[in-house]
Amino acid sequence: MRKRFRRCTAAQAVEMISSGSTVASGGFVGAAHPEALSAALEKRFLETGQPRDLTLAYAAGQGDGKTRGLNHLAHEGLISRVIGGHWALAPKLGALAVSGRIQAYNFPQGVMCQLFRDIAAGRPGCITHIGLDTFADPQVDGGVLNANTPRTMVERIELGGRPWLWYKAFPIHVAMIRASAVDPLGNLVMDDEVVVGEVLAIAQAAHNSGGIVLAQVARVLDHPAPPQTVRVPGILVDAVVVAEDGEHDHTFAEKYNEGYITAAKPGQNVWASLERLPMDERRIIASRACDEVPENAIANLGIGMPEGIARIAAERGLLDHFTLTVESGPIGGMPAGGLSFGASLHPHAIVDQPSQFDFYDGRALDFAALGAAQIDAQGNVNVSRFGPRLAGIGGFANITQTARKLVFCGTFTTGGLEVAVEDGKLRIIQEGQHRKFVPQVEHRSFSAARARVVGQEVLYVTERAVFRLDEDGLELIEIAPGIDLENQVLALMAFRPRVRNVKLMASHVLA
Repeated sequence: MRKRFRRCTAAQAVEMISSGSTVASGGFVGAAHPEALSAALEKRFLETGQPRDLTLAYAAGQGDGKTRGLNHLAHEGLISRVIGGHWALAPKLGALAVSGRIQAYNFPQGVMCQLFRDIAAGRPGCITHIGLDTFADPQVDGGVLNANTPRTMVERIELGGRPWLWYKAFPIHVAMIRASAVDPLGNLVMDDEVVVGEVLAIAQAAHNSGGIVLAQVARVLDHPAPPQTVRVPGILVDAVVVAEDGEHDHTFAEKYNEGYITAAKPGQNVWASLERLPMDERRIIASRACDEVPENAIANLGIGMPEGIARIAAERGLLDHFTLTVESGPIGGMPAGGLSFGASLHPHAIVDQPSQFDFYDGRALDFAALGAAQIDAQGNVNVSRFGPRLAGIGGFANITQTARKLVFCGTFTTGGLEVAVEDGKLRIIQEGQHRKFVPQVEHRSFSAARARVVGQEVLYVTERAVFRLDEDGLELIEIAPGIDLENQVLALMAFRPRVRNVKLMASHVLA
């Protein structure tokens, strides 16, 4: 007899979670995150002390940096171990990790997506080149975030004369996922979701591990869904919860945005209403980085500083000259920012997240621009950890290790930096308190040595200077008009880059 799903409240659903279980949660920032389930799980623990000692596994960061998303689960006793891709949006979890109160691993986001599929398939784990020579590599830190965490979940192995990382499989006991609707057969469709994510991989992993699948939906259909639209078949689904108002918004920033789930109409100029970016350090960096995007490129732009590249491209009428993609799955359109990051405005297509990372890992990206918090003398970059602050690697490792052309974007200093552009020249009004060019990065998120091995072209773009990765470090290749090379660049670096033929930035960058 075919299994039938149970329709219940969120409170009833989380009562099915036993102490000691491994729980996999889907979502990307706030998109497709099952907020009703994570909130109900927190409420049950605070009221009853149960369940306890859960392992939480997830790929993309899920949270608003405050209380929503995976922040609901950040309670000592409720969680004993976390295996996650990105941590910055769940600072309460991060605090447990850096203090050593839980075991904590940080693995690349794409690896986590693919690992769910490997668990479902009964494979020993995910064997990949992603993470080599970064902190995820056992020859560096093994992906652990504190001294209380065993360095046993990833091994460096050799196959065919090449090094690989083996991220080991583990059983998933509970899947917490979200979809737009459920039909009478228990099939889940995602027609109103801005991302597909890894819902199928997580559901299959839990089912094949002998676990349960809990799904949050916005509505219940009275008829079977068209089979081509089903993202998770009903044979996998154990319980379905219909979300209340505010628990199933498109993102943590927007209740609903039709542009995230619809293509642009033929001839429609959907970018005409965008405001021009103000002339500040962010605009200068985005404008200079935009110059590097190749014609007809398949590209990825990271969260934060690189987001501005899409706005500059729209101003220049270039968005039709290359295709922007997001690791969450959208292809084409303009990636959203802030707490809507993960969505794209008028995408051409939305694929599932594991497939997007398959595409990236095989070096499909012609261009990528990502942030940089620390850069060292070798050209390594840190975006993942700074003393007690834990951001996590997210999709950064997958993207930076595989894009053919790579641009790191960030201000030259940070912490109070103020600049102005006057008569086409850059003026530093107030210097930042913290230097970003350091002798050695605290956490190796990007390996310059690895980039040389695979032949990547790498640039580092700031508001006042541009560097490129050469055979043994950084070479300074440009400075902005108005900048004093010795006092405002070299004197503020903890190492001296190669300085040969330094040019001025193009005038249009500061216009």
